[in-house]
Amino acid sequence: MKKQGFWKRAFYLYYDGFKNMTVGRTLWAIILIKLFIIFLVLKLFFFPNHISENAEDGQEPQYVWQQMNRNN
Repeated sequence: MKKQGFWKRAFYLYYDGFKNMTVGRTLWAIILIKLFIIFLVLKLFFFPNHISENAEDGQEPQYVWQQMNRNN
């Protein structure tokens, strides 16, 4: 019997598990939709890119340094 490598065995473990899922697929779909909402929608609307709006092009590190030293 040929011994398989760790990565190949791990891949087939997950492959077989996801292939035979029924309810789990719905749960994974819900998880992926929630992650999409959290990371894409909330980032776009609630976390603007403050550095690119206030710093000149190419001067972003200096802007961050100034802001860090100003608050100390």
